[in-house]
Amino acid sequence: MIYCVEDDESIQSLELYTLRSAGFEAEGFTDGDCFLAALRFGKPELVILDVMLPGKSGVELLRELKASSDTCGIPVIMATAKGAEYDKIQSLDLGADDYLVKPFGMMEMVPRVRAVLRRCHPRHDRNVLTAGGLTIDLKEHTVTADGQRLVLTFKEFELLRLFLAHPSAAFTREQLLSVVWGVDYTGETRTVDMHIKTLRQKLGVYGAMIETVRSVGYRWEGKT
Repeated sequence: MIYCVEDDESIQSLELYTLRSAGFEAEGFTDGDCFLAALRFGKPELVILDVMLPGKSGVELLRELKASSDTCGIPVIMATAKGAEYDKIQSLDLGADDYLVKPFGMMEMVPRVRAVLRRCHPRHDRNVLTAGGLTIDLKEHTVTADGQRLVLTFKEFELLRLFLAHPSAAFTREQLLSVVWGVDYTGETRTVDMHIKTLRQKLGVYGAMIETVRSVGYRWEGKT
C-alpha cells in the first residue's frame, strides 16, 4: 500500500490512477490529520508526501514520522516545489528517501517509487515475504495485515508461506498435503479445504487472494 498525501485533488487523482495502473495499491489524503489518523489503522509500504499542505506541512509530518519508532521505517518520497532547494535539503536531512520536483511526470514517479521500495524492501530478503499490506516474517514466524498482527496455526502459516513464495503458481491439494503436512501424511484432501477456509477468514480482505482453481486446487493471485 502506498499513501499519497496531496491537497490538490487533481494531482492526487492522477497519482493514484498511475500507481494503481502500475500494479500498486494506493490511497490518498488531502491533509496531515487524515494521513496521521490512517496510520493508526495500518502502515503503508511507502508515502509520497507533498511539502505544501494545509495545516501541518509535509516537512513537519516527515519529522513526526521519523521521530516515532512505530513509523520511522516507512520510506518517504517528498514532493517539493521547483526551485525550493531548502525543502529538498531539509527533507533529506530529516530522513526522506527521495524527492520529486513539481511539476513532475507520472512516468518519473513510478520508477522512483520502485527504486525506493527496492532499497527499503529488498526482494532478496528471504526472511520477509510481502503482498500488498500483508507481511510474513519467516524468522520471527509472524504475520501482519496492514500493520495488525494475525494469529495463525502452524499449518496456516506454512500454507501462506508457500503461496507468497510462489505467487500465481497453482498447487493441487495433494501437493499441499505433501509439502505442508509431509509426504507420509495420509489424511483426506478435504483437510486442505478446511485449512484454506480458516486461513481466508483470518486474512480478512487478503483472503480473497487465495483463489480456488477448478479441478486443480489453489493459488495466490495477489501481487507480491
